[in-house]
Order: sequence, then structure tokens, then C-alpha cells
Amino acid sequence: MPELRKDPVIGRWVIVAEERALRPHDFVVAQDEKTGAGFCPFCAGNEAKTPAEVFAFRDTGGESNGPGWKVRVVPNKFPVLRIEGDLGKRAKGMYDRMRGIGAHEVFIETPDHETTISGLPDEHVTLILSAFRERLLDLRRDSRLAYGMLFKNVGLSAGASLEHTHSQLIVTPVIPTRVCEELAGSKKFYEYRDRCVFCDILDQEFSVEERIVLVTDRFVAIAPYASRFPFETWIVPREHASHFETMTWEAMEDLAFILKRTLFRIEEALDHPPYNFMIHTGPMQSGPLDHYHWHIEIIPRVTKTAGFEWGTGFYINPVPPEAAAEFLRKTAERRGGETE
Repeated sequence: MPELRKDPVIGRWVIVAEERALRPHDFVVAQDEKTGAGFCPFCAGNEAKTPAEVFAFRDTGGESNGPGWKVRVVPNKFPVLRIEGDLGKRAKGMYDRMRGIGAHEVFIETPDHETTISGLPDEHVTLILSAFRERLLDLRRDSRLAYGMLFKNVGLSAGASLEHTHSQLIVTPVIPTRVCEELAGSKKFYEYRDRCVFCDILDQEFSVEERIVLVTDRFVAIAPYASRFPFETWIVPREHASHFETMTWEAMEDLAFILKRTLFRIEEALDHPPYNFMIHTGPMQSGPLDHYHWHIEIIPRVTKTAGFEWGTGFYINPVPPEAAAEFLRKTAERRGGETE
């Protein structure tokens, strides 16, 4: 059973998951960015090689755990956290810990091994986002669970152990420290100015237009002013909303459009780099929050985090976000137009 342990100095929780060490790709030094060859359990026809699905979009008449699916969600075979049991909060001397209760699910985004999100039709990307929403809505019914982090790892150096395009959801029984910091900072700004800091950021970005990458009716992609990493890009709703899972279908269609094209620009501009994206949303058990604004953070892995960054929490970014945004804006033009 995994376990959560609390750092008594800064209050950060760490998941100790011994079973994850059984994964065949862990602790192997990568020689290139290929994450595997040969048999793939995520490809169509190999459904029996994964845990039983918990959700899927299928063609009419397709049976569960068989072919005919478009997007498939399964429990992670090597979960960080498990859904069964009680939290069992307890102390050992000065240390706090609890059982590793939560959820860990994998979203297999397409049956096609070679296709990525940027190469899928817009309507298929909308299905992926809808699967994200449905799983969050289902799991938030469990009062033991506090926060759901949706994320995608692409490439070995970004943490992917399988090449087939997929995303993951890890739901934790506590709100992670990084999220708490973001919530606290947003609340402090709101209490001082009676406005959402993310809404003000968008107003500022539209007024100067230096760091905007792409705009749609409902969303904007920006290179954030204090970007931590080269070509870091955020996708932010233009209308205030604190929770990703409250989106309408029409909003998901718009998000699919901008997400696909933003990823296309990053892939083309940087020669298909490894990257991570994370959906930052409000806590599961809270109602709508006036001070918080959900968003997606995309981090291309083109530099290394080293001792200074780990030791101080400072980041050194050699590419000004204004230059990164301009480069991404012009990428589609240089490549002959947007992906369709």
C-alpha cells in the first residue's frame, strides 16, 4: 500500500510508492527520446493487457475492454495511489503520515500508436478533454479525495514510460503544496484588489500583446511574464472559471482547437521536444472560487533543472517570454500554415 508522508519543515506531502519501482522503465538511463519499441499494451487489440477500463468513448456497438474505442481510461497498472481503504491518518513521533488513498488513471488518447494530440482531428481532442471532465466529476463524489491533477508526459526525459500518446490523472487525499501556494497567492491578490489575478493577467496581456501566442473566442495561449522555462506556455479561459470540470461542450471544442494548435507550434518550433502539460484546477471539494482561475501549463523540456534551482526555488530562463511568444506565433507561417 502506498503511503503519504508529511515534510515537517514546509508541510509538503511526499508519496512513498514502493510498487512503482517494479516498473520496467524506472532507473534506466535514457539513450534517446524513444520510450519503447515492440509490444504496446495501449494499441487497439491489446485491451486485455491493461486493467479493465473505467470509462471509454466507443463506436456504436463496441463492447467494453474490446476494440472499437476512440478514447479509453484504465487504472494505472503501477498506481501511485489506490482507491481502496481508509486514510488512516496517524503520527509516528513528530512525523505525520496516512495511507496512500487516491486514484491513478491513464487516458489512452487514441488507438493509433503513432498519432499525437496535434495530429488528431479537433473532434477527437474534444473527446479526450471530455473524458478528463467525466473522470473528475465522478471521482469528486468521493469525500476522501481532495485534488485531481491531470497531466501529460511526452518523451523519456519528461517522465513518459510508453511512447503511445496518453495522459494521466492522479487524485490525492490532500491538496498539493504547489497548488496551495497558487491558491493562497490568488486569494491574497483577490482580498487586496477584489479581482482575480488571472483575469488581471489576461487584461494586461491583451493590452500589450507581447506574449500572446494564440487567441480563440474562449481561450488565450500566452507565454507567462515570469516564465520559468524556455517556451513555457499557458492556456487560460478568457472568462473566469475556477474548475476545469465545469466546462460546457462548446468550451471544450474551443479548448481542443487551441490546445492542438499550441502543441503543434511547440512541436514544430522546437523539433518535437519532450514536454509536460498540467491542468491546474480548483480543489475537488470546493465550490466555485472567485479568486482562482483554472488553466493549463505546458512545459517543453529543453533545459535541465540543476542545483541552484533545486536549492533555491529560483528558475533561470535563457529565453525571454516575449521572444518565445513571437517565435511560436510565426511558427505556423514558417511551416506553411496551421495544422488541420
